[in-house]
Amino acid sequence: MQNQGTHPAPRAAQAIDGARRARTRTLFVDVMARQLHAIEPGTVRVRTVPVLVDDRPRTWVELVDVTGRPIATTAANCRAARNLLRSAFPSADWTRPRTYVASTGELAVDVLGAPAELGIDTAPTVTA
Repeated sequence: MQNQGTHPAPRAAQAIDGARRARTRTLFVDVMARQLHAIEPGTVRVRTVPVLVDDRPRTWVELVDVTGRPIATTAANCRAARNLLRSAFPSADWTRPRTYVASTGELAVDVLGAPAELGIDTAPTVTA
């Protein structure tokens, strides 16, 4: 049975919607990467960590290069990167550490942990 109306078949409509979402996502990732590069050339990842300074909440921002090393930059550039991420992800919980990866456009909670070699996770519990 053929579709008699002017609307595409449901599967075709889903494919069109999926292609639109993919294109929008690609544009978002590209724009964010360009804007981060404009803020600080070489930035491929941004890490944010909430901290307290003189009992006031602040955000520590680290711009990271392709080798995984922090980029030496200015406070103004860190603020610009933080503001860019906050405007791009307004519903994110910024009270938790986050990492943004420019190549994928993913903003993830940055799970902090100790390297396994330290043996901290397997250390015996100390009781008082």
